[in-house]
Amino acid sequence: MSDITLSAAVRQNLLTLQTTADLLSDVQGKLATGLKVNSALDNPNSFFTASGLNSRANDLNNLLDDMGQSLQTLKAADKGIQSITKLVDSAKAKANQALQTQSQFERAQFAKQYNDLLEQIEDLAKDSSYKGKNLLAGGTNDLTTIFNEDATSKLTIQAVDYTDASLSTGLNLSDIAEAQGGASSFDIRGGSETIALQAGTGQPLQSSSLLSASDAIDVDDVLALFDGPATASSIGTGFTVGAGTTVQDLVNYIDGFAGVNASFDDATGQLVINSNQTIDIRNDGSSGSTGNTADLAAITASAANSSGALLTNSASFKVGDTLTLTDGNNFELGSIEIEADTTIEDLINFLDDFNGVTASFEEASGRISLLSDTDLTLASDNNDFNDNTVAATNTNNDVTIAALTDSGFATDGQINRVIDRLNTALGNLRSQASEFGTNLSTIEIRQDYTRSLINTLQEGAGLLTLADTNEEGANLLALQTRQQLAATSLSFASQADQTVLSLF
Repeated sequence: MSDITLSAAVRQNLLTLQTTADLLSDVQGKLATGLKVNSALDNPNSFFTASGLNSRANDLNNLLDDMGQSLQTLKAADKGIQSITKLVDSAKAKANQALQTQSQFERAQFAKQYNDLLEQIEDLAKDSSYKGKNLLAGGTNDLTTIFNEDATSKLTIQAVDYTDASLSTGLNLSDIAEAQGGASSFDIRGGSETIALQAGTGQPLQSSSLLSASDAIDVDDVLALFDGPATASSIGTGFTVGAGTTVQDLVNYIDGFAGVNASFDDATGQLVINSNQTIDIRNDGSSGSTGNTADLAAITASAANSSGALLTNSASFKVGDTLTLTDGNNFELGSIEIEADTTIEDLINFLDDFNGVTASFEEASGRISLLSDTDLTLASDNNDFNDNTVAATNTNNDVTIAALTDSGFATDGQINRVIDRLNTALGNLRSQASEFGTNLSTIEIRQDYTRSLINTLQEGAGLLTLADTNEEGANLLALQTRQQLAATSLSFASQADQTVLSLF
């Protein structure tokens, strides 16, 4: 090609076309990329400045994603606290319900429900995680959110531990004791003897009659109770018959022993004696009257062997007795009045009707067994109740069951202490929710700021590198026109050279 000789005009037009083509290529590149600075060759200062701005914008954009994830972690914890607060409110409601009743059984049920709610609180706290980070689980779950590219601006949120409700640094709500019941039993024993008190004429005595009018008892005779046959020991002090002693005085004397009851029927002149143990009632014949030294009554007591047996067969029960069932708070569960036809089965049914109480009768031993979830007392207004031995004085007129463990709601004081702790826990939850809310707002504000800053950086980079499409479009049109004109000029220059050919 170096052997070809071009005229100055053609060479000039060709150079113009080459220059225009280069400019046209450059403008087309700007329009295609939208950038007026595509490399350091275009404008080193603008290129590296824009690169720095874009790099910072990219770094902040990555941090913006982390802020979004921190927000979600905080929201999960906040939702958890809201739900835990509702559960603590429910636990407080259970405590208040327990405070409104004196029934130990109902309080024991509320105590169990309270513990169940605490377990749900712990489970909910464990479930409040987001992507493995749980602000309600304490430990290594602290959340750090970085706000700038060199990590000099950041926010660290301390995790709290609600997964164990008993922690003093958390809710400080411990499980309360749940009731564990106890057991007791008492025997239904009895024997009966009837003594016919009559005068020597065969006429029955009245309760107001002089006792010495009896054909077997005289003034100065001493009557006494013994715990068995002739070799047995006497029980209490003897009863000396005086000149004015009446039949009723004797009835009162016998009836005054624990485990023994006596009644007198004026119509028949019969003295009926019931005893829980085998006893003898003897006359020592101190008066010296012939035939007065004898057993007035020998009573052999045995265990009841049928649930259909009458309760009044035992000296522990008399018609009109009232048996009352109460718990450890002296809350009356119910009462039953003994009637002439009241059986052991009626008593079992009465006891077995109450929640947390189980009663059964063992016919082989004549024993009533009681199981109770709470402290329990079965008491009678009859002093002979539950005296399984005959004694001069009554020492035991009730059956008690002491629960192995009373519930944590057994007393008002215990319940009020739990309510105080619940109120403190609610205050802590609200304070923690407020703290999380403040942190949430802080991250949202920094997120909005970072988003705006990214836009500012990208906009600044664009000012340095973005092409003006309107201007470049006009340049493209001008260069295309210039290219066409240069091509036409090159054609004219070539035609001028071609006139030389006409000479040949």
